[in-house]
Amino acid sequence: MKFIIITGGVISWIGKWVSAASIGFFLSEKYKIIPIKLDGYLNVDPWTMNPKEHGEVFVLEDGAEVDMDFGHYERFLGQNSNRSQSITMGKIFKDVLERERQGDYLGQTVQLIPHVTNFIQDKIKEVTKNTKTDICIIEIGGTVGDIENELFIEAIRQMRLKEKKKDFLHIHLTYAPIPAWVKEQKTKPTQQSINLLHAKGLFPDFVFVRGEIPLTNENKAKIALFSNLEKHQIISVPDVDNIYKIPEILAKQNFDTLMLKHFGIKERFDKKLKQWGDIIKKEKNKSLIIGIIGKYTGLEDSYSSVVEALRHSWFQLWVDIKICFFDARKEIDTKKIKALDGIIVPWWFGTSGIEEMIRILEFTRKNKIPSLWICLWLQLMIIEFTRNVLGVKNANSKEFDEKTKAPIITLLDSQANIINKWGTMRLGAQRSILKKGKIFDLYKTGERIWKDDSISERFRHRYEVNPEFVKSLNEKGLYISWISEKEGIVQFIELDKKNHPYFVGTQSHPELTSRLENPAPLFMGLITACLKNK
Repeated sequence: MKFIIITGGVISWIGKWVSAASIGFFLSEKYKIIPIKLDGYLNVDPWTMNPKEHGEVFVLEDGAEVDMDFGHYERFLGQNSNRSQSITMGKIFKDVLERERQGDYLGQTVQLIPHVTNFIQDKIKEVTKNTKTDICIIEIGGTVGDIENELFIEAIRQMRLKEKKKDFLHIHLTYAPIPAWVKEQKTKPTQQSINLLHAKGLFPDFVFVRGEIPLTNENKAKIALFSNLEKHQIISVPDVDNIYKIPEILAKQNFDTLMLKHFGIKERFDKKLKQWGDIIKKEKNKSLIIGIIGKYTGLEDSYSSVVEALRHSWFQLWVDIKICFFDARKEIDTKKIKALDGIIVPWWFGTSGIEEMIRILEFTRKNKIPSLWICLWLQLMIIEFTRNVLGVKNANSKEFDEKTKAPIITLLDSQANIINKWGTMRLGAQRSILKKGKIFDLYKTGERIWKDDSISERFRHRYEVNPEFVKSLNEKGLYISWISEKEGIVQFIELDKKNHPYFVGTQSHPELTSRLENPAPLFMGLITACLKNK
């Protein structure tokens, strides 16, 4: 059993996840890799957290709502994660206090050290044992010096004392800024971050340094001196135009070879690196402008998986795509929408901006603008169509108007009597029975259809389409493509292709299962339709 630890310094949001994912990328060709994320916040999980502060909430196959970093782990490693791999301080405290009430610590004064730090280590070992892991990659959220992650840092220090040196690799990720007034890359913040880490009893084996430009040899030598490391152990990770280049950047600095040598692994793994290189280096001879209309566009990471799913499609189709973000809570100029080649409207919660988006829905439908509507927007597609095509002017959702006389969207029967708000979501992988049509063809082309003509996507919702209206919708050309295997819930809809190049809605989140080498079919369909339409 081997462990790789990723800590961060100087500032947050510098990409510890891409370091963790890229390291796992090299090893996943041969070994079973399990990423674990240690988050210092007291929330049990990020479900109730504002995406503009923390990024998107990523949903796993088992229905767990976790940090967005897990999306990148899955995309780089090519494997699914489970809920046990997300460990928050909220979960730790909750479990420790429950154990104390049950008498597990009978006679003891329960303390942060050793009880909480021991429990953290036990949880990590439990995950690795249950998953039969070869190599465990542990990312500690936040930066060294944050109060929130102090206990995680201490737990890892204790773990390192117990493990053999060759089975434990620690990477510290920092930032080298270029102040505008001097226009020179500065290493002092990195030096101070490493000193702070040393003071906590942790001595990294490698230092990764983020920055706008690559580190100079002089700066590498300076950082190495303060880190008690050799210059080749300082790895420069400069800004790139897409994250899938990071493994190659690390390999060019010989990091993969040095890591394998540290673990005593004599083999090299280049197959996946070459495969990705062949994909991302294709010459792009076409261009598109795609709009993303959302509620949380103040932080683009709120829609991280949507952006990555778009990237996967444009790499496969050799297309250069410019993404334009629109705030759906403000009035949107339809002239700007008409100038786009296509649009995507991802998930959100709440009632703000709903009527404005119904106006945009009608505009894109009538003007035949290729568009993909995700989660809540499948419901809005049906409301708009029912109002303006079926003529039911007061059609609405019970989520927006509890007393509506035309509840085209209603609460799931299975959720109606649940009091705990966390429990009212339909989460995780769900199977769908499909019908012949545009969406069927896309999933078949992408080899995502199982032998029984069903597929699986991940979901995160609590309202559904009222089945009483399904027949009328089909008769007017808004086809119900798929329904769920168990409950008969509407999962996918599409407008008759004779009337629109691509007007597709899904209750699912297809962006969560998209991969560079196997893009999400609905995103591929959108980009293909945009190219044909253009």
